[in-house]
Amino acid sequence: MTRTVNPRSRSAHDALARGLGWFSIGLGLAEILAPRALCRALGLEGREALVQAYGAREVATGAAILMSHDPTPWIWGRVAGDALDLATLATGFEGDNPRAGTLALATAAVAGVTLADIVCVQGLTADKRLPPPGTYEYHNRSGYPGGLAAAHGAARDFAVPRDFRIPDALRPWQDGRPVG
Repeated sequence: MTRTVNPRSRSAHDALARGLGWFSIGLGLAEILAPRALCRALGLEGREALVQAYGAREVATGAAILMSHDPTPWIWGRVAGDALDLATLATGFEGDNPRAGTLALATAAVAGVTLADIVCVQGLTADKRLPPPGTYEYHNRSGYPGGLAAAHGAARDFAVPRDFRIPDALRPWQDGRPVG
């Protein structure tokens, strides 16, 4: 019996990782292409170059997640980037920021995405764990090595041995004799 372990199974966590990869690319492109508008909306004027650098990081991380056979280390990279983003957003709460409400909303959104990243990386790590010894994967087996069509009628010529048959006294009777 051959036991296969697919390192990039199509689990829900893998689908979440792909979604986070596309999200990362989209967010990164927005940060690269419109840093001034983002900084103005958040009250973080003067940090446009930093936002563009974060955008480049997001695009690189997203591309790595989508192209890698194992996105786990890249999702960890996203978690680290989220921590950096939260730290940068926290600096905007200093002083009198007229955009504090928008900044709080953006901080909550980043915290939510960080939570999704953590759930994803924990799931991916759990998916990679080997099953306990003695556990085998049978999802691709049907029990019919020649196919179901070949199995139909395969035992048509089989003669049931006499000792495998139901005793005549226990068989259904018809007209005073056992049937079959």
